[in-house]
Amino acid sequence: MTWTGGELNFRLDPEDEITGRASDEHPIRLATNSCSIGGVPDDAHPDLFAVAAWTIVAPWTRKQVSFDRAISAEVAQTLHDGWGVEAGPVAAEPRGPGATLAISYSGGADSVAAATVYPDAPFVHFQRVTHPRVPNRWPHYRSDVLAKLAAKTGRELTVVTSDLEYTLSDPRPGYPEHHAVAAGALLLADRLNLGGLGFGYEIGSRWLGGGRYLGRYTPDNPMWSPHGRWGRLFAAVGVHLVLPVGGVSEAVTMRLALSSPLKDQVRWCLRGTGGPCRTCGKCLYKELIQAAVERRPLNTPITADQPAARKWRKKPPYGGQEMIEYGLARIPGIEDTLFAKALEYFDATEESTSWLDHCYPKALAEIPDQWRDQAVAFMTENVGIMTEAEVRRVETWGS
Repeated sequence: MTWTGGELNFRLDPEDEITGRASDEHPIRLATNSCSIGGVPDDAHPDLFAVAAWTIVAPWTRKQVSFDRAISAEVAQTLHDGWGVEAGPVAAEPRGPGATLAISYSGGADSVAAATVYPDAPFVHFQRVTHPRVPNRWPHYRSDVLAKLAAKTGRELTVVTSDLEYTLSDPRPGYPEHHAVAAGALLLADRLNLGGLGFGYEIGSRWLGGGRYLGRYTPDNPMWSPHGRWGRLFAAVGVHLVLPVGGVSEAVTMRLALSSPLKDQVRWCLRGTGGPCRTCGKCLYKELIQAAVERRPLNTPITADQPAARKWRKKPPYGGQEMIEYGLARIPGIEDTLFAKALEYFDATEESTSWLDHCYPKALAEIPDQWRDQAVAFMTENVGIMTEAEVRRVETWGS
């Protein structure tokens, strides 16, 4: 593969396949073999170019990967240990970690909550732009709105523009790996002196399996555990994966976001222009959480017979099931809403879901030393740490 400035071109080997699987086992199909990342330097450490490229090509690579510049033995070994691929050429010295923690900022409630833990951290915002050769089959995605909201936060902000999501033809434009959102931040790591990159992934994504690992505790989550293959790879280039809100639920991140100085810039919907569209599945899910946090009735125009509500008429398990239970236990009149069918499958109460109001301590222990004390102090003061009984609820999730 070859980088020309911020443009990546790559070619599959005979054993590679255009249909691959991301780290969460989701099948994806390759659309094109080039993409670009705007506003990045052309003199970043070669390991940073390699890992940025790997976040894009990993799902389709089977046995080997050749970069256009030499990488360190540490990165080559990590790629071999994590993915079983032979990587080279090998000749570079490893990159040492920087001193700065930046937030990979999307503007959603989880991302805003992560930013609230570190109020002085700069932001790196990824903005999707069109690809010169691949048609835009998702024109309702308003990445320009999200970028404008990020600019209004008052934080030190770097916007990275990229068309890398168009490397996917199926299921739709998106990140080949979740970590591809960090490709621009990786290439800017030397310029920004990055030693860590914070993400808004919460307890459901890190410890309870996320949307595609249904119904089980996942301490060895391959995407977000620091000892997992992606965590080791980012650490090998001196940019640690940091999850400031990895120990709290989406109820907590919602509460933190809506009470933060950034509350006016919170936007989880990618369709609306003047505000959330209120008609998509994500808006419905977030409305359930917000209504539960605010202890008010559900407020949505979506009815039970619409596509956005279809999965709530089916039997569980559900992605984000812990938050469904949380909402069912707290929203007044939930039995008269489109979630009435889901209510039949649970015996959720405020007491049985109260653990979701506190912070799982092992998540704090995963934060690198230089940033851990600030997160511990924030969670202790603003959220509260789980009791031993609540910790057991996390660690027996799905059993």
